[in-house]
This record gives sequence, structure tokens and C-alpha cells, in this order.
Amino acid sequence: MEITVFTHVPFEGPAAIAPWAESRGHSLRIVHLYRGDRIPVPSDWLIVMGGPMGALDDAKYPWFGPEKKAIDQAIASGRTVIGVCLGAQLIAAVLGARVFRNAEREIGWFDVALHQPAAGRVFGDHARLRAFHWHGDTFDLPAGADLLGSTPGCKNQAFLYRDRVLGLQFHLEATRESIESLIRECPDDLLAGPFVQTAAAMLDRQPEHAALFELLDNLEKGETNE
Repeated sequence: MEITVFTHVPFEGPAAIAPWAESRGHSLRIVHLYRGDRIPVPSDWLIVMGGPMGALDDAKYPWFGPEKKAIDQAIASGRTVIGVCLGAQLIAAVLGARVFRNAEREIGWFDVALHQPAAGRVFGDHARLRAFHWHGDTFDLPAGADLLGSTPGCKNQAFLYRDRVLGLQFHLEATRESIESLIRECPDDLLAGPFVQTAAAMLDRQPEHAALFELLDNLEKGETNE
């Protein structure tokens, strides 16, 4: 399987998604939109990564229009589409949902309460999971989508649309290196707040990727079982 990955900045790449793909025999095609890479026709899967920009900043980022069109085409053609943070917000916008500033920034390690049974389709039977967060925006739940998870700081943390389109506000793919990059590249986000941890606290926890691998495996199994 070939997985197309849209990236918006050099410091938010696929991270731990890459070793999952390699271990399953899949290939990644990385599209560096910020460098002006041509937007290809999405392959088997499309994964849309994060970035510090807003999902509605089309005037500032000329690739947003073509990118949203590619996301829309991938959804319409029945491909599996996954959005992470900004990627989830872009998917929500394509599906007609409102994207807006969240009441609080959410940065650090926080538990996501999973809403069963809907969450079981991708997360298994877990009641909650510990995830890394770095966002200030959020979205309304797209029409026809199921809400899969919430935190006290942000109600809409994950959604599933048509069993193939997954939006994740949080970063299950985060590695120590990717967290260090966010801390280095986005220091202005680390203003004190009820859901903002210090850099030291974020780096004190070692990222684990069992939940990410289970999620991606479940999405792949869902395709083969159809």
C-alpha cells in the first residue's frame, strides 16, 4: 500500500507513522506543501499532518485551496483519510464544519476519554488513552461523523466519518524528536494556561506508540474486512 502524506512545515512530519508503515510493508510518499511540491492524486491512503497555521488561512497559504480539493476528492473516492491536528481541522472544514479558536490552548500530555462503542472501531475497547496535544484551534463535529473522544480542555478530539475518514486533534504519532521540534519552533505557544504544560514536563514523558499502531492496524483491517 502507498500512503500519501501532506506536510505543512518541516518540523511536523509523519514521525512514528513512518516505522508503522515500514513494519507493515507500506511506502510513504511525503508531499512538502510548504516547499511548493505538486499535489498528487492521493494514493491508497491520505494522511494530512499538522502545522501552526489556521485551517482557514487560505489567503496566506496558496496551497490550501488545492490541498482541500485533494482531501475532498480522496473522501469522495472512498479512500482512507487521516488528519492530525491541523489535518483534522482541514478535513472538518472540507466536510462543512466550523473551525475556530478553542477556549484554551491545549499543549502537553492529557488523557482523552474515548466514547464507546463508536471509538471501538479504531481505538479498540479502551476507555481512555494518554496523548500528546499541541493546538489552539478546534472544530465542530462534521455532519454525519461520530465523536470518538474528548478532553476537559477540548470537547471534539477525534471523529470518524464513513468509517474511513478519521480526524485526530492530538498527536499519537509524536516522538521525543517531534516534541523537541515543536518546543523549539513554537515557543510563543507556551504561555501559562490551565492546559499548557512546561517544556520540561512534556519531555519528562517517553512517547509510546502502541495506541497509534493499533489504530492504524484497525483502519487497515476495516478495509480488508469489507
